[in-house]
Amino acid sequence: MNKLLLKKLSCLSIFCLIVSAGHLSAQNEILIHSHNDYHQTVPFYEAYGQMADSYEADVFYDPETRKVLVAHQPSELNVENTLDDLYIQPIVKQFHKNNGKAWKNSEKSFFLMIDIKTNPQLLIPAILGSIEQYPEVFDRNRNPNAVTLVFTGDIPTPEHFGEYPVIAFFDGNVNYNYSEDQLKRIAFFSDPFQRFSMWNGKGSIVPSEKEKLTAVINKVHNLGKKIRFWGSPDNLNTWQTFRVMGIDIINTDHPEKCCEFFINEQHNNFAFGNKTSTGSDNTVVRPDKLDKVTKSFAGFNNQKLTLSAPISYYQPTGRNDGKNARPKNIILLIGDGMGLTQVAAADLVNNGLSFTQLKFIGLQRTQAKGDFITDLAGAGSALATGKKTNNRYISTDENGNPNTSLTDILLGEGKTCGVVTNGNVADATPAVFYGHSTERDNSDEITKGLFKTKLNFLAGSGESVFTKRKDSLNLETELRKSYVFLHNVDEPCTAGQRVILLDERLGEATTEDNLHLLAQTTTKAIDHLTSDKGFFLMVEGAKIDYGGHANSFPSSIIETLGFDLAVQEALKFADKNGETLIIVTADHETGGLSLIDGDKEAGRITGVYSSDDHTPVFVPVFAYGPGAANFSGVYENTDIFHRIIKSIHR
Repeated sequence: MNKLLLKKLSCLSIFCLIVSAGHLSAQNEILIHSHNDYHQTVPFYEAYGQMADSYEADVFYDPETRKVLVAHQPSELNVENTLDDLYIQPIVKQFHKNNGKAWKNSEKSFFLMIDIKTNPQLLIPAILGSIEQYPEVFDRNRNPNAVTLVFTGDIPTPEHFGEYPVIAFFDGNVNYNYSEDQLKRIAFFSDPFQRFSMWNGKGSIVPSEKEKLTAVINKVHNLGKKIRFWGSPDNLNTWQTFRVMGIDIINTDHPEKCCEFFINEQHNNFAFGNKTSTGSDNTVVRPDKLDKVTKSFAGFNNQKLTLSAPISYYQPTGRNDGKNARPKNIILLIGDGMGLTQVAAADLVNNGLSFTQLKFIGLQRTQAKGDFITDLAGAGSALATGKKTNNRYISTDENGNPNTSLTDILLGEGKTCGVVTNGNVADATPAVFYGHSTERDNSDEITKGLFKTKLNFLAGSGESVFTKRKDSLNLETELRKSYVFLHNVDEPCTAGQRVILLDERLGEATTEDNLHLLAQTTTKAIDHLTSDKGFFLMVEGAKIDYGGHANSFPSSIIETLGFDLAVQEALKFADKNGETLIIVTADHETGGLSLIDGDKEAGRITGVYSSDDHTPVFVPVFAYGPGAANFSGVYENTDIFHRIIKSIHR
């Protein structure tokens, strides 16, 4: 079995645990039914490769060859397309290959649904004659992992079920009152969707139609059976809607896309107060697309991708907001990878964020020099220096000459300056505010910039970039001549000291346990930087980006909420101080996130990604305090720098 299939198997197993625990549905599991499977480019194998749960074949009896042929209608009949060749033999082959199981590393089995189109008196005996040759594959009394054979279409009445071998099951009709013995022969129930609803899969089902569907679902569940609706819409919105409603079997003509959606179930959904996995599952999701200094990130633990309740957001007082006055202090907060959809997701499920209360809002374009899609270095450098540069370049021009950054300018004017990240201090976003290099992975060169750009406060993870270096320099020892090193946010520091705080907890995934850590560090930085001439502080929420690269929607939500707590501390200070300009923005969006479902009252939301990389979409800019009005409109990312300078030097 290849690695991709193993991954899918693992995710499907986790999903069954999630749903059976009552996280998203009252039912045990969601099954994928490959409708008219023979229409797939490669019948059976295409859906089987996705570990689909049910395969449907329409059949006709050919009196000339006495074979069972697979087709949707008589005009499509081809003597080469026999049920035996397309389904029975491939299934038998896989079971023998996997030692009596459908899949090598799974106890999961599946349904083979055969739709009898004509001549049931000839078709059913012919099919059973072939099937009964392989009791180890189709008889669940012989093999608990066996395929369940289900007849549908022109099938015998329930009174005659007992005349057929026990390996034969039948498709249920919700309008029929089955006896206890007859019900035992029902594999699941199927009903035409359009009998209850005219919904086309867009928007939402109208309440009256949803009520009818829910009544049928409950009726079937009360019988201890699963239900499938055929003739239903077949798109992502439908699958999600059916999942939430508790429909057990998803009927689809797109098994690959549908299976992929449910395989990623745990990564697509966030809900307050609910775990995304159960039992002893400690699966860790790690993004593949991280650069050198962030490769050591331990990942997002599935057991910790939840919060017990929404966070409280801060409602700013509006003190001096938008006032045409020179701000004394600037706090720039950057949500790495935080596009407008990431903001909307956290805001909607949390019923508000602190920075979405701000009224001065803009949009910035994020392209790097010569590239349609930016990396973190190109975007961060544009914010820090006001000049476009190449991807991977840290605050230099294309020739490697240093571009002057905000901290270079403001330190020269007597302001104190600080950089805070809940990632590695040598990663691109913090690095562009104190270092210069033509390669973002050259942390040895970047961190030497701290000798020249002497920040007053630097905080994040990354002890190893100071002590384990290719240049054999113990940078921490050398920098101790100018800086005080701390290794825990709780350690005190003295006013006037230059501080480098390396707390490795800041590099860990944000969870319920450390949700306030970035906010706590932000408060410490503000307290330390406050001075007569004012200060500049950059705060990065680094791991919103990691969640996008990992396509882990719960991670993105939690990281954004942790970032918002840091924004709260900045806003509280601004309201108390009255001379502080707050700018909340991003460097780029990561993942191409889309929102497809949610319930604000229940505190749940569903999102899917179209990419695992950066995208070129606009990202939002929120501003507050004196000079905030300057940040409205649509502009290049380099304008953030120039508008900050203009606000200070007006």
